[in-house]
Amino acid sequence: MKARVHVMLKTGVLDPQGEAVRHALGALGFDGVEGVRQGKVIELDLAEGTTEATVKEMCEKLLANTVIESYTIELG
Repeated sequence: MKARVHVMLKTGVLDPQGEAVRHALGALGFDGVEGVRQGKVIELDLAEGTTEATVKEMCEKLLANTVIESYTIELG
């Protein structure tokens, strides 16, 4: 079984990497980009029967800093 976890900074938290990407895109001539938020995707290969609750626990304990990041889980 596979799980994909998308981790993003929460709204209102400064994103210096996203701002650097936005600036670089502007320097390359892509003038219409008004904002960029950068995150990460974590793919997990899990044993059959692993529950979404277990993946959530992984996120809460290690994969996401829940003070400044939010996450979503896709199972499949």
